[in-house]
Amino acid sequence: MRLYAQIPARRSRQVLADLVAVALIAAAVWFALAVHDAIMRLAEPGRRMQSAGGDLATGLDNAGDAASEVPLIGGLLKKPLQSAAEAGTGLSDAGQSLQHTVENLATLTTLALIVLPVTFVLVLWLPPRMLWIWRGVTTRRLLEAPGGADLLALRALTGPPGDLKAIPVPPAGLADAWRRGDRQVIAALSEVALRRAGLRP
Repeated sequence: MRLYAQIPARRSRQVLADLVAVALIAAAVWFALAVHDAIMRLAEPGRRMQSAGGDLATGLDNAGDAASEVPLIGGLLKKPLQSAAEAGTGLSDAGQSLQHTVENLATLTTLALIVLPVTFVLVLWLPPRMLWIWRGVTTRRLLEAPGGADLLALRALTGPPGDLKAIPVPPAGLADAWRRGDRQVIAALSEVALRRAGLRP
C-alpha cells in the first residue's frame, strides 16, 4: 500500500496537505488547553472560599469546645459559636461547588474546542487521502492483472483529453488503435492512466 504519489509534484501537495492537517489539529488542541487553563483560573475564588470557610468552621468549633468548659454559661456560649461554625462550613461547601462548576465548564469547553475543529479537519482531509490510497492500490492491482493494461488504457481514453496530447496518434486515431489491440498505444495510454493516479509505470 502506497501512502504518497510517486509523481513528485503530486507527492509534494499530499505531504503539504498532511502537514497542514496535523498543524491545524495540533493548534486546535493547544488552543483548547490554553482556554481550559484560563477558565480554571476562575476556580481560584472557590478555592479561597473553601479554605476560608474550612478554617473559620474549625476555629469556631474549637472556640465552642473551649467555651463549653466555662462554668454555668458554657452551654449558652457554645450554641452561637456552633451556628457560626455551620455557616463557615456552608461557605466552604459553596466554594467547593463553585470549583466543580468551573471544572465542568472547562472540561466541556475544552472538549468542544477539540472535537469540532478536529472533526472538521478530518472530514475535509481524511476522505480524499483514503480515496487516493484506495485508488492507488486498485490501479496497481489492475495493472498487474491479466488484461489490466487494456482497462487502464480505456480509462485514459475516457478521461480528460489534455494528457493524451503527448501520445503519438496513429492515422486511425487512439481509440481505433486501442480497439485493434496496438500494444504500443495501450502501453502509452496505461502510462497516462497511471500518471493521473500519481503512480509511475
